[in-house]
Amino acid sequence: MILITWNVQWCRGVDGVVDPARIVAEAKRLADFDVLCLQEIADNYPDPRLAGSDGDDQFARLAQLLPDFTVVPGAAVDQPGDGDRRRRFGNMILSRPPVRQVYRYLLPYPCDPGVPGMPRIAIEAVVGAPSGDLRVITTHLEYYSAKQRMAQSDALRAIYAEGHAYARDAQVTMTDGGPFQTFVRPLATVITGDCNFEPDSPEHRRMLEPFADGTPPLRDAWDVAHRGAPHPATFKIHEKKRPDEPELHCDFIFVGDELRERVRDIRVDRKTQASDHQPVILTLA
Repeated sequence: MILITWNVQWCRGVDGVVDPARIVAEAKRLADFDVLCLQEIADNYPDPRLAGSDGDDQFARLAQLLPDFTVVPGAAVDQPGDGDRRRRFGNMILSRPPVRQVYRYLLPYPCDPGVPGMPRIAIEAVVGAPSGDLRVITTHLEYYSAKQRMAQSDALRAIYAEGHAYARDAQVTMTDGGPFQTFVRPLATVITGDCNFEPDSPEHRRMLEPFADGTPPLRDAWDVAHRGAPHPATFKIHEKKRPDEPELHCDFIFVGDELRERVRDIRVDRKTQASDHQPVILTLA
């Protein structure tokens, strides 16, 4: 299975052009992917609200561009717009394998006075695959507020542990096809996204800490595949506000311990300029 995670900056390239079709074409160039996790998807934010945007519904447009994929959208920001059309901003998962249960989690947004911020969401799709079902969770953590970012990191750990407990329990309690229908959760878990922290940050260390209840720890997939090698930069490579801005390393893929032996490769494409972030590609056995 091949998974790509990518913060696509509302499909805006370094050249300032907003083009969802280019995002899909670039993703296909990188790999024959099974799952595509995207962050910063916009609907009804025309320029100047988001630079270069025509206000198109990118959730719908990306779904049209990948008609053979199941689409799982998740809008963290939902605001009034002009007329009767609301404005939405968030993430999405597109999966070629079948999608079973979907979960959406609004992440903590504790008040941090005077610091800019916006609501954040994690979306989870249980994806079917020949090698077994897989929990795929994608998110985009707060950029400005360290307080909110740490709270959101703790929430991701809680989401992972909660789902793992359900997977260990694996009891079917309802089979009537109604909203209480039970779908057994898999143990195998991938958490992806733009975390807005660095590999040496307190938030990164927190993600990898042991769990008091015995839940297996999360692993940084880059460290699993490339032990001892520094993380490659994923942000501020081609687009900088100042020429001396440092490159950042903020897009991660974490895997549950059950997947550690199945990580075959993880790489960052440093060439594409279809966004201000670089895509990260994970291959699982």
